[in-house]
Amino acid sequence: MKNKAITSRDEDFAKWYTDIVRCANLAEYSNTKGCVILEPNGYAIWEKMQSVLDKIFKQTGHQNVSMPMLIPENLLKKESELVEGFAPECAWVTVGGQNILDERLAIRPTSETLFSDYYSLKVKSYRDLPKLYNQWCNVMRWEKETRPFLRTREFLWQEGHTVHATKEEAEAETLKMLNVYKDFFEKYLAIPAVCGKKTEKEKFAGADYTYTVEALMYNGVSLQSATSHYFGQKFAKAYDIKFLNKNNEWQYAYQTSWGCSTRMIGALIMVHSDDNGLVLPPNIAPRQVVIVPIGESAEVKALADKYLKILSEANISVFCDDSDRSPGFKFAEHEVNGIPVRIEIGARDLANGEITLARRDTREKMNVKVDCDIVNEVLNLMKSIQQNLYDRALKRRDELTYRTDDISQVEKIIKTKPGFIYSHWCGKQECELKMKEIGGIKSRCITDEPVSDGDKCVVCKEKAKHMVVWGIQY
Repeated sequence: MKNKAITSRDEDFAKWYTDIVRCANLAEYSNTKGCVILEPNGYAIWEKMQSVLDKIFKQTGHQNVSMPMLIPENLLKKESELVEGFAPECAWVTVGGQNILDERLAIRPTSETLFSDYYSLKVKSYRDLPKLYNQWCNVMRWEKETRPFLRTREFLWQEGHTVHATKEEAEAETLKMLNVYKDFFEKYLAIPAVCGKKTEKEKFAGADYTYTVEALMYNGVSLQSATSHYFGQKFAKAYDIKFLNKNNEWQYAYQTSWGCSTRMIGALIMVHSDDNGLVLPPNIAPRQVVIVPIGESAEVKALADKYLKILSEANISVFCDDSDRSPGFKFAEHEVNGIPVRIEIGARDLANGEITLARRDTREKMNVKVDCDIVNEVLNLMKSIQQNLYDRALKRRDELTYRTDDISQVEKIIKTKPGFIYSHWCGKQECELKMKEIGGIKSRCITDEPVSDGDKCVVCKEKAKHMVVWGIQY
């Protein structure tokens, strides 16, 4: 039976998304326009993402730091491309207490300027390199249209900023972190990713080039989910980050930047969830298992307590819902909240020496023996759920992936059943802009797929230089 509080996904996707966010208590709108309140369920998912990624970052040699929230205007202006790219989104502090400030302070939209200024003080010798730093923080971008997790004026993210002695080392870092994100999406979020370079028009302001992780939502709209940028020496020259190399010569350093945000929670919702609420892959679910005792018999309570202890000791995130609400209410609530596995323990089942396991992804139930190896049963079920969610998302993405160099076909796809469209491109910006006239379609990334002599641009029909993934974006 469908949850009556949630609009059907196929009827109104935007309303369905908002219903999931509110019914699963992920976020609530605030009186600060364009900003949301992350509620415990939503923040717990972010904490889990943060804990997983933070461990990976540290395993790859990165350290966490914390930079100021405010950026003096003169500092922001040192790199012209960055200023041009972020000027429309900057929020400014002009008054401190009761005094008008001598210089405006930008609330950080991103922290390249702060890190670069810091590195100019700390990097003096090749022995100081590399510096592999990351920070977990909030940023502010004055978005015109907002939607929880996808676009809000203030949001949480991480931003890695590294500085290196050589171009080769910096480029290797850029690619390595792209693959960290790709693996995270596929192994933890169960979301298949398409990766490649952004076009010159779509790259990060100030970068030499940008790699992106693109994911396709259930409705065929694409989401830029993480990015990794190679800066070369642009910021080093703007902020005077120089060091003495092994030949005792002054040299500008090479930099990278990479990041992801709470937008990933939006991706989880739009890829996996259904008309009954949130669906979470076990590998990223803050709470993986709920035990629901039915009735008040001592035997039921004892078994619930036993399973709680055994599963907790096996490092499975489990809790017991022994509240006085009805079993049906509890089942519905835990489904809405996306708990991957539910263990139902009732006196009637116990009389048959059984308990019930319910999986959130398919809503199937199965009976297992009371004396089973409950840890093994739960681990196998979570593994099956994780794989099924990935396979289901991959199948949906493949169904909504098209290949055509016929622009009329591109128009038809966008109007009827949008998705990822693989089409050849000549490399000219005018053709890229021409594509945008078709329902706001944008280049998502340039693939590494080889292009043959006979391949023609989807727009101008001249010789193609690249195979590009196109799509509508959030």
